Amino acid sequence: MLTTEAAFTLRKWTVKEYHKLAEIGIFNPEERLELIEGNIIKIRAKGTLHAAATRRTASRLHNLLGNQATVYNKSPIALDDNSEPEPDIAVVRIDPFDYATHHPTPSEVYLIIEVADSSLTFDREIKAQIYARSGIADYWVLNVGERQLHVFLEPAEDGYQSEVILGESAIVSPLEFPAFNIAIQAMLPPLVSN
Repeated sequence: MLTTEAAFTLRKWTVKEYHKLAEIGIFNPEERLELIEGNIIKIRAKGTLHAAATRRTASRLHNLLGNQATVYNKSPIALDDNSEPEPDIAVVRIDPFDYATHHPTPSEVYLIIEVADSSLTFDREIKAQIYARSGIADYWVLNVGERQLHVFLEPAEDGYQSEVILGESAIVSPLEFPAFNIAIQAMLPPLVSN
């Protein structure tokens, strides 16, 4: 969270204003941005390990869940009037119009996953806070560097009340789909020997 105690304040943006800025061409179309708590954040370039983990995880979720949920990659989620993040992976309710009329809202989200290589602190602190405040019941951070999965549960206004860190040999199930097991090792890129 950005705070200031100086003689200035930051200009916060609403989702509506953020969309208007994009419509009138203020942003370069190639720029990857997110609106987090009214702040426009530039997303870092994704490395190969991040991209591989994202693809592997999304593919496994899609294969497991089939037609029970939709798996989105890097698509916006409408949390509130001041936050519209683009999580690496979002498992959402199936919408007959494929969300052509709105971005998925917290009540339509089953699971959000952020893949972290250089963004671990941001994903565990800032993103976890906004997801918890929005009531996202199941939030995972796949820590590529340490080959771990951080599972956040029990959202509250002041953040998640539970964080469990699982090693790569563990198996995990989405909260909403407890019958489906995912090996954490299968979500991570294979280790490459040099």
